[in-house]
Amino acid sequence: MSAILSVDTLNDFISPGVACIKPIETLPAKPQNESNEYEVSFNTEALPPSDLSPAQISLTDCLACSGCVTSAEAVLISLQSHEEVLSELDSGPGLRVRRDGAGVENLDDGGKIYVASVSPQTRASIAATFKVTEREAGYMIEQLLSGSRGIKGRAVYRNGFQWVVDTNIAREACLVLGADEVMHSMLTGEGAPDGVGGGSATKQPKKSILSSSCPGWICYAEKTHPHILPHLSRLKSPQALMGTLLKTTLSRKLGISPDRIWHVAIMPCFDKKLEASREELTDAVWEGTGTRGIRDVDSVITSKELLMLADSRRVDFAKLPRTPLQSRIPFPEPKLDAFLFPTTKRRKNNVQASGTSGGNLYYILQYFASQHEGASVQTARGRNADVLEYSVTSSEGEVLFKAARYYGFRNIQNLVRRLKPARASRMPGGKSIGSARKPAGKATGPEYSYVEVMACPGGCTNGGGQIKVDDPIVSGAEASEIKPGPQEQKDWLAQVDEAYFSGEESADGNTLEDRNDLVDGISPSYIKDTLAHWAATTGLDLGRLVYTSYREVVSDVGKKVGDAERVIEIAGKMGGGW
Repeated sequence: MSAILSVDTLNDFISPGVACIKPIETLPAKPQNESNEYEVSFNTEALPPSDLSPAQISLTDCLACSGCVTSAEAVLISLQSHEEVLSELDSGPGLRVRRDGAGVENLDDGGKIYVASVSPQTRASIAATFKVTEREAGYMIEQLLSGSRGIKGRAVYRNGFQWVVDTNIAREACLVLGADEVMHSMLTGEGAPDGVGGGSATKQPKKSILSSSCPGWICYAEKTHPHILPHLSRLKSPQALMGTLLKTTLSRKLGISPDRIWHVAIMPCFDKKLEASREELTDAVWEGTGTRGIRDVDSVITSKELLMLADSRRVDFAKLPRTPLQSRIPFPEPKLDAFLFPTTKRRKNNVQASGTSGGNLYYILQYFASQHEGASVQTARGRNADVLEYSVTSSEGEVLFKAARYYGFRNIQNLVRRLKPARASRMPGGKSIGSARKPAGKATGPEYSYVEVMACPGGCTNGGGQIKVDDPIVSGAEASEIKPGPQEQKDWLAQVDEAYFSGEESADGNTLEDRNDLVDGISPSYIKDTLAHWAATTGLDLGRLVYTSYREVVSDVGKKVGDAERVIEIAGKMGGGW
C-alpha cells in the first residue's frame, strides 16, 4: 500500500463493505488481565492470535470483489508505488535508443525502454507547491525523470526515462472521438462503431452517454449499478490511450516486444492504479490474441509519490532546473513525434468553464454549437456547485442539446437513480415502477445527451494523490502539527486550479494554421488523420486501439460455497464434466 494514503486523506470516502473478505485493519490486542477467575469456558479450540498484521490486498483482489464502495478504492492497493519505479529502473541495464530514434543499439543485451506520461493536474499540483508556472513544473518533472541531475544520477545502471510525454496530447484525441460518439448517438441512436470484438464493447452506448475516464466512477458502476454500463462511453481514458499509443508504436518501430517497454503514468488519482490493472487495457486486446497480456500502463504513481521518488534518490526537487532538456531523442515515427511533442500547445487549459478534468463536456458543447450557426451555450447551476446543467440553444431559442456535469459520489448517486430502468408492474395493466418513470406534465426539452461524471468533488485537481495543504513541503511543519480547516483546503485547491488554468503559450507559431476546422484550439481533421496514420503504421484496427469495454463485476462475497459446488469446480479443473 502506498505509504501516503489513508482513509483520513480521502475527501469523499464512503467505506469498505462489511462483507470484505480481506480486512484492512485488525482489532487491538486483548489485555492479558481481563480474564475472570470465576468464568468457566467449554470452548476447547485454541484462540486465534490477537496480534495479526493487517492483510495485504492486491489490485486483483479489488477488481474481483464488489464488497467495497469508495471514491478512492486504491486504499487497498499494495502495488504501484514510487518504490516499484525505482526497483524497475535498478533491475538491469536499459535499452539504448539510437540518437536518431531509428533503432536500439543493445537489443540482444536484455533490458527495457522506460517511458513516462504526465497529467496536467500533476503539473498544476507541483506548480502550486513550488510557486512556479505550470510549464516550469513540467520542465522540473522532465529533469527529474530524464535529466542528469534527476533520479538516474544516483541509479545503479543510470537508467532514466527516454521520453516524457504530456497526457493532454491523448486528451485531444479523446475529445474529438468523444464528440463524434455523441453526435453519432444523436443521429442514429447508437455510438460510433468501436471495432472491438466480443463483450459489451460491441453494444454501443445509448443516451444519456456518460463519460468513462474516471476509474473511481467506473469501478462504482461495474460493481453496484450494472444498468449504467450500456450508457458508458467506450473511449479509453487519456492515460490508457497514451499507453496504447506508446507501446504499439515503439514495439512495431523498434522491433521489440511490449514487455520490454515500461510505461509509468503520473496522475492525480489513486484510482488510476486500478485502471492500469484492467485486463481490457493490455496488448492482448489490440493484438487480438485473447490471452492474458502485457499492460499498456505498467505502473501509476501520484503527484505526491513523484516527490517521494525524488526524496528516495536524495534529489532536491525544488533545485531542479526549470528549463527543458538540452536534447531529446526523436520518437521513432516522425509524424507521431510531431503529434506527441508539438512546438506549441494546440489546446490550452485557460478556459475555466472547461473544468479541471480535461474538458470533455466543454469540448462537446463547443463542437455541437459550431455545427449550428447562431447557437449559444447556456449554463444553469444544479443542487450544488458540483452539478451544472448545460444546453445548446438555437438562434430561435429552441433547445438543441442538453448535457450536465456531475462531480462527487453524492451527486453521482442521484444521477444513477435517474437512469435506473423502470420495473414492470406485476399487476395486469399496472404502471411501471421505478425511478425511470416519466414525470407528469409537458416535457421541458430533450433529456441529457451527455453527462461528464467524476468521482472527486471539484474535479481531478482535487484527486486523492495530489499534494495537500498540510503536506510538510507546503506548510513547513510536520503533518501532525497542522490540521487545516475546510477554508484552508478550499484556498489551496483554488491555488492548484489557478496553476492548472494558467498554462502559458509557447513562443513558437501555431502548427495548425492551415486547418480551418479548429474547435477550442483542436483540429478534428488533424486528430483523425494522425490516428489513421497511427493505425496504418502499426497495422492494427483503429477501433481496437482507441475503444475499450466494461463488464459487471459479480462478487461471491458473503456466499457460502457448498460441497457440490466445490466438487464441480474440482472436476472442471481436472478435465471432468457433468
